[in-house]
Amino acid sequence: MSDSSTSDPNAPEGVGSGVGLPNGGKASGTSEVPGGAAASGSSASEAAVSNGLEAPNAAEAAGADANANADADNIQRVELVSEVEESFLEYALSVIISRALPDARDGLKPVHRRILWSMSESGLRPDRGHVKCATVVGDVIAKYHPHGDGAVYDALVRMGQDFSLRHMLVDPHGNFGSPGDRPAAYRYTECRLSSLASHMLSGIDEETVDFLANFDGRHREPQVLPSRFPNLLVNGSQGIAVGMATNIPPHNLSEVIDAVVHLLREPTVSDEVLLEHVKGPDFPTGGLIMGQQGIRSAYLGGRGAIKLRARTEIEELDDTYRIVVTELPYQVSVESVGLKVQQLVENKENQELSGIREMRDESAKGKTRLVFDLKRDANPKVVLNNLFKNTRLQISFPANMVALDHGIPRTMTLRQLLTAYTSHQIDVVTRRSEFRLNKAQERAHVLEGLLRAVDLLDEIIAAIRASENRAAARAALMAEPFEFSEAQTEHILDMTLGRLTRIARQELAEEYEAKQVEIAELTEILSDEERLKGVIIEELLTIKSEFSEPRRTELSSDLGLLDLEDLIDDEMVVFVLSTAGYAKCVLASEFHTQGRGGVGIRAASINEDDNIKKIIHTSAHSFLLFFTNFGRMFRIKAHRLPFQRRQSKGTPLVNFFDLHEGERIAEVIDTRDYETCPYLLFVTRKGLIKKSLFTQYDSNFRGLKALVLAEGDELVQVDPVKQDADVVLVTRRGQAIRFSLDEVRQTGRASRGVRGIRLRPGDRLVALAVEDSQEHLVVVSTKGFAKRAEFDDFTRRHRGGYGVKCLGIREDRGEVAGALGAADDSEILLISNHGMMVRLRVSDLSIQGRTATGVTSMKLGEDDFVKDVAPAPPIEAEAGEAEAGEAELAYTDAPAVKAAETGATAEATETASHQAGPDSEEGQNS
Repeated sequence: MSDSSTSDPNAPEGVGSGVGLPNGGKASGTSEVPGGAAASGSSASEAAVSNGLEAPNAAEAAGADANANADADNIQRVELVSEVEESFLEYALSVIISRALPDARDGLKPVHRRILWSMSESGLRPDRGHVKCATVVGDVIAKYHPHGDGAVYDALVRMGQDFSLRHMLVDPHGNFGSPGDRPAAYRYTECRLSSLASHMLSGIDEETVDFLANFDGRHREPQVLPSRFPNLLVNGSQGIAVGMATNIPPHNLSEVIDAVVHLLREPTVSDEVLLEHVKGPDFPTGGLIMGQQGIRSAYLGGRGAIKLRARTEIEELDDTYRIVVTELPYQVSVESVGLKVQQLVENKENQELSGIREMRDESAKGKTRLVFDLKRDANPKVVLNNLFKNTRLQISFPANMVALDHGIPRTMTLRQLLTAYTSHQIDVVTRRSEFRLNKAQERAHVLEGLLRAVDLLDEIIAAIRASENRAAARAALMAEPFEFSEAQTEHILDMTLGRLTRIARQELAEEYEAKQVEIAELTEILSDEERLKGVIIEELLTIKSEFSEPRRTELSSDLGLLDLEDLIDDEMVVFVLSTAGYAKCVLASEFHTQGRGGVGIRAASINEDDNIKKIIHTSAHSFLLFFTNFGRMFRIKAHRLPFQRRQSKGTPLVNFFDLHEGERIAEVIDTRDYETCPYLLFVTRKGLIKKSLFTQYDSNFRGLKALVLAEGDELVQVDPVKQDADVVLVTRRGQAIRFSLDEVRQTGRASRGVRGIRLRPGDRLVALAVEDSQEHLVVVSTKGFAKRAEFDDFTRRHRGGYGVKCLGIREDRGEVAGALGAADDSEILLISNHGMMVRLRVSDLSIQGRTATGVTSMKLGEDDFVKDVAPAPPIEAEAGEAEAGEAELAYTDAPAVKAAETGATAEATETASHQAGPDSEEGQNS
């Protein structure tokens, strides 16, 4: 121990400062010593001595310090961002090139290429037996693809799935899975190359492609396969790389080969001609492609969304229908569709698929059959459209034609993909021809020497016998007078006595001639590009004739996006509107015809201070035009309103329309095409009338100005009319005037109109009746009395007069509730203020004079009154249902009172007593 040591004097002998110190003796950085002395900043030897180390150890420490300083001199400072960017870029390129994207030449990713090459090396040809997939996976991992066995096995299985590839490259044996189900483990399945896969590898032993060393340098693998058919387009490819992805759909082999052949013959052929050959993808699972837009976008621009739909059939049964799915879109499983449908049907809030009664999966032996049994009242087309919209029975395949073009990822068009493949084939056939030409020339050279040797047989035998060994014999044959080449000499020395006969010489001569022909042919192929292309075309057509199959995926016209109308049955509905603005649609089948005098059935459940304002029979696809008392119009389709039960209250229209304060719906009309009637006729409370073109109101503008109103006036009724019609305006106090529509000039939307009828104090206009082809004018009072009147009872006059009496007004029979023109074989609806509704046959109403008060048509309570009358087309109900309804709701019919009858009933007598009065004076125009 050195005397100069600064160790603690109280420390045990032999214990330095670096051993047994209270702080553990730090060996790096600053070395602390007892007494506060530190080795920081001193040399390693000094620190070692001060710490009680011997000299050799101190020398070693000094050397280590020197090395550390040298290493420190080699450290380079790198910005973290730059290092991450460069490292990530290298990783991304590795993923893109070595894993995720296919090569445009053979359409394979590295893992698929290595699998096929390994199987070829192992002799797993189509004419040999299957071997365990575990063997193939192990060979590929051991020699070429040092990754997980799961990735290799998945790639192997996909090449053997007839629902993934249009033409399988692996011949499977065992459970290779199905859409939605994984395959069995690789210890259970077997495989070998398919017949078509042999054409992927054809000529690979003839130097047609370049080889490179594998990951450990012990084996060699091809950079690309010869791929004697356009595999990338035929089988497609999918992959996700870093920052990019590829999704190339499979195609029909015959169509793609035809396009390649045409491009080889005419390199400047237009894209449209190529599209005539390649009509669209041909998925292995079939289905229907809807429209051409997505296909053209993908082929001409490299990207496009291709709409793919399942193939379905609607089968008619005894009392219902069933929908049968026989082909599913690409990569869609029966299980996924069935699970989605089950979820939708069980979801009570979602009624879109409520028409499905039962679902069954009857798929077997590789055939798809998914059956949907429908309920008795379900419309199969509506249910099918709902299935297309809500499940994967219709998908959009996002085509993204990205592939490696000479190692560079590119988004390629159809022409570019075909061009890349044809260039590859030209290179393959060129290299193959060069290889075969060299082999043929070498063999011809040998044959030429053998033929000379047979002719100089005695001399050659003598020269050989005179030689001491094989080397001397070789030298003698290569020297004068023989002058054979080295290759010829070796074959001569190897020639057996059996090749010395005349027959042997003839065989050699024939083989030599054949080689000369082969050399000439190969020389011509290499010297003439068109001849070379002809070889490619011939071989492609041979593959086409052997492996072509009919197209599985059908090309269909695109019906457009599924609109809500495609999902709603265009059935008859009843639109109901209350005075308070509650609206709903009810299936027309909920109403049935009653006899005259019935109490009716409830059309809506309304509040005490509300009543029914309007009922319209229309169809679900018709437009409903809502006109407000302020003269504005809103438009909506009937199926967009809530469908509810007959007894329900409805939904406030303020949820659909932006109504102003005090604004309410005054009139609602329906139309499908705006073409049935050319004009719209407006009448206002003060007796004004306006005629405008119906097409002026074909607008989705919300709150469209329909007409201009004077102060204090409001819209009462709007009717579609024809040019040659007569109109009758009816007031609350029973006045009516009839005039020709020609007296009302056509005006624009933003106009007020002209006077239609002059009103007496306290009176107001309540109804507009259009004669047109109708047979009678039906007038209904607020107390439930109704009658038919002849239109001819109302003399045609000029507009603007007071009119004539159309109904005898009595306190017990009420005022005019409404009027309309109706044919005798039609039906009408009477609506009470409490929501009760009666459906009547017009023929059940008696024909009476102008001043008659009518007969009882609807029984009302003490505070009830008829609010409105509306036309209703007949509804055919099932006999049992109609009879049950009438037995429950209808009263016994009262005796009908008609003008043609004798008037023997008491009601007829009472009615006749009210028909007095000077009609002509009361109806004079002012």
